[in-house]
Amino acid sequence: MNGKLVLSGSQRLEKMSERSESIGFVETQYFTFAYPPDELLLESGEKLGPITLAYETYGMLNADKSNAILILHALSGDAHAAGFHSGESIPGWWDNMIGHG
Repeated sequence: MNGKLVLSGSQRLEKMSERSESIGFVETQYFTFAYPPDELLLESGEKLGPITLAYETYGMLNADKSNAILILHALSGDAHAAGFHSGESIPGWWDNMIGHG
């Protein structure tokens, strides 16, 4: 097995209808920081770095930047929270909670 989810015909139709209610296609972006010699210094004295954050953005940031919301994925280990990645038929893990307006 290749680790990909296989959907039946009716499941594929259901996922396609979800696309029309979804925010659409998104692309995961990455930001890396804490390169040597500027690693993150831990309380133990150890250093951590470099660190790469994965994130997605949805919609447009308004002029006063008051419409930004940070969603932490906690135990999912996946930054893909909403919308669809190109070539995939399964939306992000919180797609029904993130949307227009």
